[in-house]
Amino acid sequence: MGITDALDAVVRSWRGGDGRATASVFASWEAAVGDHIARHVRPVHLDDGRLVVEVDDPAWSTQVRFLESEVLGRLAAVVGPGRVVALEVRVRRR
Repeated sequence: MGITDALDAVVRSWRGGDGRATASVFASWEAAVGDHIARHVRPVHLDDGRLVVEVDDPAWSTQVRFLESEVLGRLAAVVGPGRVVALEVRVRRR
C-alpha cells in the first residue's frame, strides 16, 4: 500500500471521504477563495461534499454564507466539480 492509499484509508476512517479530494481542497484553499478570505476563513473538514470552515469572527460567518455559491464555484474551478457541494460555517472559539 502506497502513501496515497494509506492517506485515503485514514481519511475515510475519520469519515472524511476521498483523501485526494480533501488534500486538494485544503492545498488549493487560498487559490480558490483569495488571500483576503483565506486570512479569516479556513477549511477544517470535508465529509461527503460538505466542507466545514472555521471563521475568526462572527461577521465572517455571515459573509461566508452570503458568498457560499461563489466560493463553491471557485472551489469547483480549482479542485473539480462535485467535490464540495455545501459549506458549514463555524465560528472559531477564542
